Amino acid sequence: MTAPLPLHSLDASLFERARSLLDEDWLGKDVELAPVLPMVLARGVGQDWHKAGTFRHHLVGVARTLAQWQQPREVRLLGLLHSVYGNAFVDLVKFDAGTERGRLRERVGDTAEHLVYLFCTASRTQFTERVLAGAIAEDGSVTVDRIGTGQGTVRLSAYEVAAFVVVTMADFMEQWFSWQDEIFSGFPQVAHRPQAVHWMASLWPGPMRPSARMVHQVSRLSQALQHPALRDLLPRPPVFAGCTQTLAAADEAAATSLYWSVIQQDQPLVQSDTAIAVLEQAVRHNPWVGEPQMVLAQLYLSVGRSNDARVVAESALQLFSQWGNAWDKRVQWEAWVAWTRILLQSASNGNWPERLDKLNNLALAAR
Repeated sequence: MTAPLPLHSLDASLFERARSLLDEDWLGKDVELAPVLPMVLARGVGQDWHKAGTFRHHLVGVARTLAQWQQPREVRLLGLLHSVYGNAFVDLVKFDAGTERGRLRERVGDTAEHLVYLFCTASRTQFTERVLAGAIAEDGSVTVDRIGTGQGTVRLSAYEVAAFVVVTMADFMEQWFSWQDEIFSGFPQVAHRPQAVHWMASLWPGPMRPSARMVHQVSRLSQALQHPALRDLLPRPPVFAGCTQTLAAADEAAATSLYWSVIQQDQPLVQSDTAIAVLEQAVRHNPWVGEPQMVLAQLYLSVGRSNDARVVAESALQLFSQWGNAWDKRVQWEAWVAWTRILLQSASNGNWPERLDKLNNLALAAR
């Protein structure tokens, strides 16, 4: 007998928080973050390339996830400013750490600026390695090298470790897709390869396939928040059942492959049975991202399974609300949420267009 799909119930309060972040100007309405935004935008972050978008998209996307996770002001500010002094991962220095720390401190406060400075100058690769290895001291601290030769080490306090884990989770999920799987192969133990030989891996943005390995790593990072010295320092992100469960590496790889085979239409197209079965398996392998469930809901609708479509669409919407960012970077998070709401509305009403051109007419009912 086939096991039921591991689906999620829609939390109304979590979804309402997500709805408030769908507005493109949500950050301008955040009384704690909005005053900082003009200072950051003045440094040209909207013109800088960054992974799946611009540097502005990235900074705002990380801050949005942290807002959805109800993190305190200084942690949300860390998300918004987490690379502005530059770091080992990205050479985007927007504020000079030698001369402008005071200016940033005046705008955001001592605690937030201190977190930003540490996040930019501590070895994040080493931090990730040590957290994944469980190398957190009894008091919750982690000691890592400073970036650069001869810079010594820094001991991160339990609160700093908790903040860095939460922001790293949001940071990785906002930006990571298959192009980084290729160029950062093996992260955090990166396998260095000459570009001239492996030039195909460097062609940005590549096929835009979702990552086949990062959700697993983020799930393992989230486990650090169960450490006795870290457990109650920050609100627990709602992902992975409140950071209590993990995703196996093999399951993530299988789920991504199965999902992508449907997206690329590698399955028989005359009937949807095979594609539905493949997507159901993808969901069983990785029940922690919304996109496979959203596509499955549309396939259920196309064959008249409205009740199944409603349940799966609600589960997808719950996952999108948990993350505040997209796993599949081909379109933005807001678009995934918008289409999922269309599917949920159609499934709840028991109707779905019988003609392709009528898909273009779909809209949410006025509220």
